[in-house]
Amino acid sequence: MILVTGGTGLLGSHVLYELSRQGKKVRAIKRESSDTAMVRKVFSYYSEDPGELLKNIEWVDADLMDFGAIGDALEGIKEVYHIGAVVSFYPKDHKAMLKVNIEGTANLVNLSMDKGIEKFCYVSSVATLGRGLNGNPTSEEDYWVTSRKNTTYGISKYGSEREVWRGMEEGLNAVIVNPSFILGPGFWADNSGLFRLVWEGLKYYTDGINGYVDARDIVKAMIQLMNRNIFNERFILSADNISYQQLFGMMAKYLGKPAPAVKIPNFVTDLVWRMEAARTFLTRSTPVLTKEMAHTMRQRYSYTHEKLQKTLGFEFTPLEQSIREICELYLKEMNNKL
Repeated sequence: MILVTGGTGLLGSHVLYELSRQGKKVRAIKRESSDTAMVRKVFSYYSEDPGELLKNIEWVDADLMDFGAIGDALEGIKEVYHIGAVVSFYPKDHKAMLKVNIEGTANLVNLSMDKGIEKFCYVSSVATLGRGLNGNPTSEEDYWVTSRKNTTYGISKYGSEREVWRGMEEGLNAVIVNPSFILGPGFWADNSGLFRLVWEGLKYYTDGINGYVDARDIVKAMIQLMNRNIFNERFILSADNISYQQLFGMMAKYLGKPAPAVKIPNFVTDLVWRMEAARTFLTRSTPVLTKEMAHTMRQRYSYTHEKLQKTLGFEFTPLEQSIREICELYLKEMNNKL
């Protein structure tokens, strides 16, 4: 049996779909307050009978910070896909994110070694990597550099990843994947929110560049790495690097909306996050834009997937195809609501 953490999220739901489609028996951890409706929704995008596939999944209420509950969830398990993590760029969540992401991963790693887990795949992030030198894209050989520019999320994932590397040193058969920005359907309020923003008439873009990857490609790569028993390695999962202007332009094209046409200078984003910080301090509300968000939006990041291609002969879905297919699903949902 396979254990999956973070199964109710965007990537986790795609992992559950593919494993269940392959007929695997899966135990999925969720928090007691989590809703599995989004998992069924994701399954329905790719299957005419999602209910039948969902029968392959055994849901267990457990928190990564609950050592006893995680130990129970690992009984009878041979493989682990660790996807679950707190993701936030809001200062109020930083303390909890650092604690849960790092200590929760340490708990899972320690218990996996204690229970004799045969294979362990950890979903990290490109945020744990350094930046390529001399204008080269970031590779697996570009290591973390302590900097004020690192986000708290990146710090938490770096700490989590170190726990997995420690586990490898102590004998855990583990592989780490480092996805860039994940594209996928269904979670229109958060993870897939850029599609919704363009649909609603987004007018602005920043001068940033980032790497992007289809959630389905991440799943395929993870399963292939596990099936081929490739351990003690990390792999960047990123299909291509494009500007925000290009990204929003493709989304607008397939959503039938005008492309964002106004470029925002850096000083404007700095002004906005400072105004938001003052407003939220006075009103005790959640900021629309934080300092970390503003910094990330204007950076120019690029990544290479050469190592994965050489290891697996892996071919990524072209970004425009991924965006077109996700936009088609979004439009279908919008039409169904009319």
